[in-house]
Amino acid sequence: MAPTTSRTARPAPTGGPASPSGRDLPASPLDRSPTGTLGLARGSALYVASVLGTGVLALPGLATRVAGPASVLAVALVLVASVPLAGTFAALAARHPDRGGVASAVRAALGPTAARATGYWFSFGVCAGVPVVAVLGAEYVVAVVGADRAVVPVVAVALVVVPALAVALGVRVAGAVQLGLTTLLLAAVVVVVAAAAPAASAERFTPFLSEGWSGVGSAVSLFVWAFAGWEVGTHVSADFRDPRRTIPAATGVALVVVGVAYLALQVTTVGVLGTDAGTGTVALLDLARVGAPGAGPVLVGVVAAVVTSGVLTAYLAAFANLGQALARDGDLPRPLAALSGRGGVRRRALAVTLALAAGYLAVLVATGLDLEPFVRVHTSSMVAVYALGMVAALRLLPRRSPGWWLAAVATALTAVLLLLAGASLVAPALLAAAAIVVTLVRRGGGRGRADGRSAGPEAG
Repeated sequence: MAPTTSRTARPAPTGGPASPSGRDLPASPLDRSPTGTLGLARGSALYVASVLGTGVLALPGLATRVAGPASVLAVALVLVASVPLAGTFAALAARHPDRGGVASAVRAALGPTAARATGYWFSFGVCAGVPVVAVLGAEYVVAVVGADRAVVPVVAVALVVVPALAVALGVRVAGAVQLGLTTLLLAAVVVVVAAAAPAASAERFTPFLSEGWSGVGSAVSLFVWAFAGWEVGTHVSADFRDPRRTIPAATGVALVVVGVAYLALQVTTVGVLGTDAGTGTVALLDLARVGAPGAGPVLVGVVAAVVTSGVLTAYLAAFANLGQALARDGDLPRPLAALSGRGGVRRRALAVTLALAAGYLAVLVATGLDLEPFVRVHTSSMVAVYALGMVAALRLLPRRSPGWWLAAVATALTAVLLLLAGASLVAPALLAAAAIVVTLVRRGGGRGRADGRSAGPEAG
């Protein structure tokens, strides 16, 4: 899981920076001509990097805990659901190249309140993933060195400190570095699966539906984390040389690579570890211990720590950028829009992001480091963003075109995902309510100022 908003942190087109809330875009943002250079190879790599992330470190175990062997079915279902979802975003990005991303499309189709809600979902809901990623990395480090699990929170904080300092000093993680980290993680998955697969046993897949269909639904909701990121095309479509041809092809390549990686990992996890995979938090490390005892676990631990640091750097930079943009647009307190230093570092917005992440981490520690509720807040917020994105696509894409039909199917599927999210929808619902309140306050203030201006001449 790479943070969605991190893909918007690119050089802005002439005329002003791209706003995550979609407000500082040109008058017709969805009609700009692409001027990019990305081809199929680099575009496919970008998509894979956007979708394949730290989910491989934890989701196989979490999904096995809630669904048992049927977690494999959950992965397959989410992969199938990803096809129309990814296809819709590809169609939207190919037809309307623009850096504003989902929020820009939502603003164009549904208005400013809906766009503001997407910004809040990213800033406050998806941000729940920050402590999850930090704790994931810490769990792997602690497991490798053999330390007491009580030090996991300390290691998690340490893993956040360096990325936070890097972002505060204006250091950016280059796209090539992010792609390199993803390649490293994918290589680790391939090696671990290949080494551990011979130890798999068919007996560990029975009973298949040990937790019932409700368990499968719960695992599907969790695996949204793993397959989030298809919207990247709407953020970087202007960077493609020929978006109408390249984006659909790159999406297809990424679907195959990511789908095969997660399916192979989940099948191997269940086949080798069985239900024991759900008792811990380091399933990939446990597989390495089976397939390559000795050096294997150490290498996996190092990869997990390095990838976690890279992801956290991208996360914090993305949320700082988003927070500053929302403040600049008046959707958050104006002081957060201030920039620091020559490079225009968003330190105030970063401080708020760190404070929010610290609060999430405190709750995470108080609840025994149970990652599942925080993963659900993250995924339910992403599903809410996707739901609005699909509705926007239905309004923006040519009616009855292939992309429109994909959007129609994806809209129905995201509705099902919203139902599966259950109580986790409380978080995005509250954030949506906050977006509506901001709209009402603005309208009230606007009427008040208008009344004051109209009363002036009469009083004079």
